[in-house]
Amino acid sequence: MKLFDVYPINNINIVKGQGSLVWDANGTEYLDLYGGHAVISIGHTHPHYVERLENQLHQLGFYSNSIEIPLQQELATKLGHVSGKEDYQLFLINSGAEANENALKLASFYNGRKKVIAFRKAFHGRTSLAVAVTDNPKIVAPINETDNVIFLPWCDEAALEQAFADNKDQISSVIIEGIQGVGGIQVATESFLRKIRTLCDENNTVFIADSVQCGYGRTGKFYSHDFAGVDADIYSMAKGMGNGFPIGAISIAPKIKPAYFMLGTTFGGNHLACAAALAVLEVIEQDKLMQNAAEVGAYLISELNKFPEVKEVRGRGLMIGIDLPEELSHVKKELLFKHKIFTGEAKPNVIRLLPALNLSKAHADRFLEAFNTVLKASTVVSH
Repeated sequence: MKLFDVYPINNINIVKGQGSLVWDANGTEYLDLYGGHAVISIGHTHPHYVERLENQLHQLGFYSNSIEIPLQQELATKLGHVSGKEDYQLFLINSGAEANENALKLASFYNGRKKVIAFRKAFHGRTSLAVAVTDNPKIVAPINETDNVIFLPWCDEAALEQAFADNKDQISSVIIEGIQGVGGIQVATESFLRKIRTLCDENNTVFIADSVQCGYGRTGKFYSHDFAGVDADIYSMAKGMGNGFPIGAISIAPKIKPAYFMLGTTFGGNHLACAAALAVLEVIEQDKLMQNAAEVGAYLISELNKFPEVKEVRGRGLMIGIDLPEELSHVKKELLFKHKIFTGEAKPNVIRLLPALNLSKAHADRFLEAFNTVLKASTVVSH
């Protein structure tokens, strides 16, 4: 049997990681500023994280949700405290797509409606409902197609108001990333997020804040939507939640009441996943990683804005998009293969930086120096 070929693969075999550094099978060191799609939140093989998981594995790796799992309540309490949403409820699953899938389903249970407002360039996952609200026809199979999704222009308040006016009492939820990741690090305006909150309140519609990539402290606040000063009804999360261990969740406002069997999961909230997630929150809190993300991120954004070759720098904290002209589309590849620095991308020419939240200023400078070298070499060649 061979692997189903769904990803273009770089010919690099990473075998070891520590903090923001990784090493390949040949012993070559790389600076990791992508963290496997924003997954590595507290650094590779963080000692506290390793110890938490190892200790739990020696006790019990898994049992089903048919029994008490005190770690789940411990995680819910800690997450409520660190996120500032202490009166919310927690449902644990395994991934970001599952989180959004369950958020959309729960919203529909809540108000009995079917229609969803989503936005251009949105990415919410690859499963049935999640991909239906994702603005990429290439990954939407015919079986996923539905007339229940209304795609609107990004941050267009007039279009949002019109959509509510045209679909009275039909809109179940509005789902929005606080910062679009795959869409190119597009930051939702605070006024737009407040407008969503107002219209949802007026129409008994559920506000779903997709925080899978832009949450968990990456922007300097726990959820990037928090910059708008309003609360969503459901927050979806995953990626950085487990620092590499598969775990996802939705945080649910008190007004949405549970009922037996409306949601369910086999692996969600298992003992190992909860141990991993607790370790992440403990490190974020103890090491003040949200503050570090805000400070090092602001430094990077400030320095990147000094490069005349860059069209635009977008983002908050350590979720940064560097928009380059087409003639510099090779920069990401050169950073990886010439300077041994992992970054991400968003089509067509945006470099995405999604490093661990404990990224040091020294490592930020290492990237800036390499970035400067690549741009200067490109300028010489073009002239």
